[in-house]
Amino acid sequence: MNTLHPLCSLRALLCLLALLMLSGCVSPMALNRAVIAYDEAVTDAGSQQLLINIVRAHHRQPIHFTGVSNIAATFNFHVNAGAMPALGGLAGATMMPIFGGSVSENPTISIVPIEGEEFTKRLLTPFQQNKFTLLLRQRFDVDLLLRLMAQEVRLQHTEHRSAYRNSPSDRPSYEMFRRVVLHLSAIQDQNELYAEPLPLISTWTIPASSIATEGFQALQKEFVVSYNQQDNTYTLRKQVPGPILITNYDPNTLSSEERAQLNDLMGDWNTSDVAFDIRPGSYGGEWPMRGAFRLRSFHSILGFLGKAIGKEPEFHVEKDPRTPPIRGNENPDLTMELVVSDSPSPKADLSIRSQGQYYAVNTTGPLARWNRDAFQLLHLLFQMTVTDMPRTGVPGITIAK
Repeated sequence: MNTLHPLCSLRALLCLLALLMLSGCVSPMALNRAVIAYDEAVTDAGSQQLLINIVRAHHRQPIHFTGVSNIAATFNFHVNAGAMPALGGLAGATMMPIFGGSVSENPTISIVPIEGEEFTKRLLTPFQQNKFTLLLRQRFDVDLLLRLMAQEVRLQHTEHRSAYRNSPSDRPSYEMFRRVVLHLSAIQDQNELYAEPLPLISTWTIPASSIATEGFQALQKEFVVSYNQQDNTYTLRKQVPGPILITNYDPNTLSSEERAQLNDLMGDWNTSDVAFDIRPGSYGGEWPMRGAFRLRSFHSILGFLGKAIGKEPEFHVEKDPRTPPIRGNENPDLTMELVVSDSPSPKADLSIRSQGQYYAVNTTGPLARWNRDAFQLLHLLFQMTVTDMPRTGVPGITIAK
């Protein structure tokens, strides 16, 4: 009777143990590979949708988005092992282990169209000022933010206001808009630009007889309370955040009277307006200005970018002579440059094909960083617009062995 050599038996046992350990290691390896692969696929799909919708806006076609609501990937691992006589040596004297395995993947991807009344309203609603300041604090260039997000700038003159549209079709308005934005950019380059809520003091007067002892103690926790002996009343004061204000000075240095005057000057401020006050005596004060930017919707942003590759291209605008130097003389003609060609560009990070032509964000040359930042900003603005998609199917990624 053939017997397995002790050394061969040990080898077979070690191989079997290695096989079992290998099957245990494959699971996390497959999980890591799947997570990265699906993440890249979803990100690329989202980026291409942004690009194709700019092209749709260029051709005046309906804007539409589709999202991946769920990915469920099941992995099946099969392991087998055995032994067979060696090909050399005495027959039956040596047994060689054999082992193998297979892996199969069954992904389930749920794709949902992003549509409906709620999403459409968000798509058409102008962005609010708090979203602008959130992005500004991520160190995006203020000129890039405003060129992409602002519909117009309204300058406050002594007796009237003038509106200047961010639209190349209105050349004088567009040039003034760009000069104002460049002036703020020069101040930001020197870290002298502030964007904070204007601190305001709200005041209320109530009869002293209307406050019980318990109520008085509660009021002192939230308000500054002062008693008026003449008319037997209490005056309550509380600091509340006002509208977002861009300045070339620290707004906390303003007196209460100056804050109130600024608030009155802005009138009934809208949550989609970003006010600014550039004063003499601080950096950039050579061109004092006061006014507000009116933000636009994500749909308007796509339309603006689509028109820029069509009948309303942007053009170069030189900064105002009163504007300080801009770091690196960075003043791109286009908010986000798209390259249109008859064939795909091998140097493009991302491109799509539409109506026989290829469209790509220009990520080569001296403005590559600017264009990449613009596309990244566009993606973030879309994430601030889109609603949560319904989750269907099995959540996450499951591993079966």
